[in-house]
Amino acid sequence: MQKNSPKQVVLGVIGGSGVYNMEGVNFLKDHNLTTPWGEPSDVIMEAEIGARPVFFLPRHGKGHRYTPTEVNYRANIHAMKQLGVTHILAVSAVGIMKESIKPGDMVVPDQIFDRTRGHRPNTFFGEGIVGHVMFGDPFCNEMRKLILDAAKTEKATVHEGGTYVCMEGPQFSTRAESHFYRKTLEPAVIGMTAIPEAKLAREAEMSYGMLALATDYDCWHETEEDVSVEAVIAVVKANASLANNIIKRVALNMPKTSTADSLHAARFSIMTDRKKIPENTKKKVFHLWGNYLDL
Repeated sequence: MQKNSPKQVVLGVIGGSGVYNMEGVNFLKDHNLTTPWGEPSDVIMEAEIGARPVFFLPRHGKGHRYTPTEVNYRANIHAMKQLGVTHILAVSAVGIMKESIKPGDMVVPDQIFDRTRGHRPNTFFGEGIVGHVMFGDPFCNEMRKLILDAAKTEKATVHEGGTYVCMEGPQFSTRAESHFYRKTLEPAVIGMTAIPEAKLAREAEMSYGMLALATDYDCWHETEEDVSVEAVIAVVKANASLANNIIKRVALNMPKTSTADSLHAARFSIMTDRKKIPENTKKKVFHLWGNYLDL
């Protein structure tokens, strides 16, 4: 088996606008980028934490303008790739699917179950180039450990592992759906953004991990009031400071180099004869797989 070569580590954070008002963080400049897949959700903010660059992108745009289905995930991931980001920390509000998890807890999932409806472009392949990447473990173990260690250091109540059910939205689950997920999948949390974000990060050879902010019990929890937007926002605001501290701790603990498998995920993935790939397509995917295209 070919040994992975080390890559210089650069951290990118994708999450809601509430995680960007950080005390003690020096924000340097904004990056207004274009990509072959259109515009990302917003400008990407470059900060300095521990003398190292960290890039922040609001997934839904500043002011929360895009639904989970409308987010241009391909542009978001590609824009991070253009900036040299290797590791993605995804911060997401999620619904709770287990009694052992309480509102305000943190979860670092290790699996995803896709319940989106096919409306979201979920691959960089196509237009004359075909490839397949391994996705059995959708979250990079290196990134997961960094997030878990940071959360524990900051004294968060954090749950290790569990499945994240990704639903289409923007509506929350029906009671029947919620009970079905709990009975058949036994998931830890439910959300609306991990797919296709995690898939695209893997294709782009990025180490991807999630800090899931447990905001509410999904509607399966009969003794609680049904989930409301107001309740979700209240918990997110209450946990913003802790989440920000975890993000900063992750940034400070990042290694300088990494040989994680996810950073080489597309090395043997391209199936198409290089001579048959259209030149325009080669240019489009240059930032992703230029080393593999015999350019």
